[in-house]
Amino acid sequence: MFNLNKKNLSEMKALQTAVEIYQQPTVWVELISSLIQKKENTQNFIQSICHKHRFVRVIFTGAGTSAFAGDTLVPVLRKYNQKNKCLQFESIPTTDIVSNPMEYLIGHVPTIMVSFARSGNSPESVAAVSLGKEIIQDFYQVIVTCNKDGKLAKNTEDDENSITILTPDKANDQAMAMTSSFTSMIIAAFTVFVDEDICENSMKAVIESGKRLVDTVSNQVDEILEFDFERIIYLGSGILGQLSHEAALKMLELSSGQVVAMHESSLGFRHGPKSILNDKTVVVLFVSQNPHTRKYDLDILREISSDPSKLKVVVLTDKSDAEVEKLADWVIPVSPGNVELSSDFDLALLYVIFAQVFAMKKSLQLGITPDNPSPNGRINRVVQGVTIYDYIN
Repeated sequence: MFNLNKKNLSEMKALQTAVEIYQQPTVWVELISSLIQKKENTQNFIQSICHKHRFVRVIFTGAGTSAFAGDTLVPVLRKYNQKNKCLQFESIPTTDIVSNPMEYLIGHVPTIMVSFARSGNSPESVAAVSLGKEIIQDFYQVIVTCNKDGKLAKNTEDDENSITILTPDKANDQAMAMTSSFTSMIIAAFTVFVDEDICENSMKAVIESGKRLVDTVSNQVDEILEFDFERIIYLGSGILGQLSHEAALKMLELSSGQVVAMHESSLGFRHGPKSILNDKTVVVLFVSQNPHTRKYDLDILREISSDPSKLKVVVLTDKSDAEVEKLADWVIPVSPGNVELSSDFDLALLYVIFAQVFAMKKSLQLGITPDNPSPNGRINRVVQGVTIYDYIN
């Protein structure tokens, strides 16, 4: 896996992380099969809520990577649900809801809270649901979790206003960093709110491309790692701009903070964040397949490639073209020539695999243990040190 054998990965305490990244396309196959079988039940649940209420807020929530899952989904779900006047999609981290509930929860507005949770035991996740039940008169839940034994899943048993969607057990990542759990949860939530035919057609191409990518991407990652960088900035537009937050977090986590990792939108980069550029910077650009959006991505690529510093540029794209090849130091097309991806959501699932592999291999290069990059306990698989206070209205 990733140009390393299992013995090496085990000795370097990277085997769990590597397996969990590599398994993603296979896990997606199992996940999609399970979701299709349950599609009628989930659709009926959502439709029954819309029959009761003309307008429903859908709040995607979680903390850290689980929050970025919602951020990544909201733009694409708004696109696919434009004819559905009932559902209004938003993404609000549990960390904001718990500290400032009255600024985010509206008592008289019917709300579906979609909780993303690998473990289902994070204190903020449990507290956000409790606050929703307390403050919102018509409160519904969709729990998307990798742990059937977590508090969130257990607390919805026999609750007619809630459904729980479980990912395959393999997606319950045991390594510290969330990888297959992230992609599995966003696919699961995507299928809840998007027509079945869109999901099936989209995922077939993504799975085929993903299987190829996990077997080939390390060759380019190893080349990039020959450049001694200390800073990285992930850029993208729309859904891919949201994904850049998760990509940057993976590098920050797995490098144990030794690599300064930032994220920004392609257009927003000029408004201050461009100051990060120096001779020790890698810029990774997630290019959209939307012709309109792509123009802005390529504009920033042209600008960065002409920067006087000795930075390096990596471009991830659906399929390469001559100009991109000329401007970037490395170009990574994520779909084979005969495979057509249908949207930037498809690209997001593949682009994040690159970010995960890149972060893991940089971690190894720095002598860090990816399965637990923070042995001093500064960060943990399930967050610790959080005190939840009683809410007094």
